[in-house]
Amino acid sequence: MLKNKKNYAPESFKLSGDGNKEINKEIGFKDLNLSKPIMQAVADAGYENPTPVQAKAIPAVLAGSDLLAGAQTGTGKTAAFTLPILHLLAEKHAAASRSGKPRCLVLTPTRELAAQVEESVKTYGKYLPLKSTAVFGGMSIVPQIKALRRNVDILVATPGRLLDHVGQKTVDLSGVEIFVLDEADRMLDMGFIVDIKKIIALLPKQRQNLLFSATFSEKIKTLSASVLHNPVFVEGAKRNAASELVDQSVHLVSQRLKSHLLSHLIKHHKWKQVLIFTRTKNGANRLADKLTADGISASAIHGNKSQPARTKALAQFKDGSVTALVATDVASRGIDIDRLPHVINFELPNMAEDYVHRIGRTGRAGSSGKAISLVDKEELRYLKEIERFIKREIPKVLFDSFVPPANMPVAEPHNSLPQRQGGRKHYGERTSAGSRNYSPRYGHAKKQNRSKDINTKSKVR
Repeated sequence: MLKNKKNYAPESFKLSGDGNKEINKEIGFKDLNLSKPIMQAVADAGYENPTPVQAKAIPAVLAGSDLLAGAQTGTGKTAAFTLPILHLLAEKHAAASRSGKPRCLVLTPTRELAAQVEESVKTYGKYLPLKSTAVFGGMSIVPQIKALRRNVDILVATPGRLLDHVGQKTVDLSGVEIFVLDEADRMLDMGFIVDIKKIIALLPKQRQNLLFSATFSEKIKTLSASVLHNPVFVEGAKRNAASELVDQSVHLVSQRLKSHLLSHLIKHHKWKQVLIFTRTKNGANRLADKLTADGISASAIHGNKSQPARTKALAQFKDGSVTALVATDVASRGIDIDRLPHVINFELPNMAEDYVHRIGRTGRAGSSGKAISLVDKEELRYLKEIERFIKREIPKVLFDSFVPPANMPVAEPHNSLPQRQGGRKHYGERTSAGSRNYSPRYGHAKKQNRSKDINTKSKVR
């Protein structure tokens, strides 16, 4: 729970209150004055105590205040707005539902997150007479039009598809009472600012506004100032705070050996559910194919995949029929799995904040998790930036039982890499007679009279 507001809250507009006061006693959902149907649904989901951002945000939303929330995924932010919104809309459902117009609009940056938010609305609102639907691209618009004709109370949407519906006059936003911008920083990063402004112009001026963002750039401050009116400010976790429940470690390994080490780790530990991040769509496809060839059930999820394919891959990953889900950063938005045990950074992200977001997929809802990064020499600068950002050094771990394929090409040592100081072997170090003194920790061999580096860049095999 954070106390230092000045490092987090935007300064370009007035805050009507600070919701970050210390909570002196552990509170339960029963202390938040939510209605009995919602409390029953929360109990059915197995939750008793709110997360810090929920404990701070829910009272502010119930009071009718605009809200500015500093919260990234994994902090319980979705329930922080869905629970009080369901309560407020249900209180005056009979009178308001006759209009047939959506009463709450939730904008999300990605399809997966839209589906996840709508799933949460259904989970927590299952005992309430409220209707919801999600509209996003990659799917036929016809079923969405039919759903919108059935008097939807809560509409979850991505900006582009929502504007498609507006253009076809299949949705009327003039009845929106509560407007939510979820992951606003990601929306701006993805270039949605023009679409967001168009949508806001279609909303009634009198409404409650909730904005959630993991970071606060100048663009977010400007957007917040234009949308929010005297907001209450709450925060769930610092933007550079990696969960204490996540055990982080690094394997220093050549790029060409990463896929082999990854397959070995999954098989050796008998992992059943692993979320793996790559930088590129093609890299995700190649890695999923490599894991499948190694006898590990794997699927890739990224922007080039059709929405039905993405939905199927995510469902199979959740139910355990797929062991490894390989994802790019954008496609991973909305992947929300309780008790996800392992996250692997097959390649480090260029932005340190993305690292925190990635590993935040595990260590959720009070459960512990492991985040392992496979780091090549070319990525050491990213690793240093990440360590500065999270204000801690990530342990460098060796794995003794891994023996690289005998036919793998090798490269010379690089002085830029940290040197091993005694102790255990490197990954599968070969010491038998006639073999190379191989150090697959870095993907190189020690050999006399060689000075030129061999190019270590290669495709996943």
